[in-house]
Amino acid sequence: MPFFEPGDDPGSNFPELLRRVGIGSDPSTGDGDLEVPHATTCVALRYSDGVVMAGDRRATSGNLISHRSMEKVVQADSFSGVAIAGAAGPAMEMIRLFQLQLEHYEKVEGSPLSLEGKANQLSMMVRGNLPAAMQGMVVVPLFAGYDLQRDVGRLWAYDVTGGRYEEREYVATGSGSMHAGTVIKVGFRGDLSRDDAIDLAVKSLWEAADADSATGGPDALRGIYPIVATVTADGWQPVDDDDLAPRFQRLASEVQAR
Repeated sequence: MPFFEPGDDPGSNFPELLRRVGIGSDPSTGDGDLEVPHATTCVALRYSDGVVMAGDRRATSGNLISHRSMEKVVQADSFSGVAIAGAAGPAMEMIRLFQLQLEHYEKVEGSPLSLEGKANQLSMMVRGNLPAAMQGMVVVPLFAGYDLQRDVGRLWAYDVTGGRYEEREYVATGSGSMHAGTVIKVGFRGDLSRDDAIDLAVKSLWEAADADSATGGPDALRGIYPIVATVTADGWQPVDDDDLAPRFQRLASEVQAR
């Protein structure tokens, strides 16, 4: 076992400590630094009829853009969705398993799991990923849906240990979350309509992409726009690119006018 002198603080970063004492990869070579694709900025916010979820399409591997059209906002079941940030591979595997578990529960029990039960199930899966997270494979999702029992949209954020936290108004995750969350914070109202909520989510991703290199903005040349969806009493409803394109065009015109 390694020993530390009084002036040699081992620090609170356990993976870094393992590298310092030579357990794992050699810190001087960087052989252990895998260029794993990472998904970035996602947001979710409540509005009068339910919730809006949105995420950009860029995935990065270090300083490279590894994917331009990743889908980070995914339907979990008829009345809920998951948005991911973090290591893309473990995140997508987690979502597929989550979808399967919800479908299996509904088939076995004859009724869907409650929305809060779904949030708890996802929390357990994030907690189960903690050993991989300690090695850099961090997955931090958002979960949102429409609670048929309470007749209201609800949002949850998670931390790397599986802790889940219900948010009242909005939530953002990923590298551009500070910028996206600030935009939503300034523009949020309790009586937002569907169109207003989508516009606010679109604006938040635009500003995040403008300030954060890992967040992708709309790509009109390739026809790639963020994934946006609503969840209401009518269920999961994706927003078409044909609807998103003019919203981004209006936003670009506003920015150009400024």
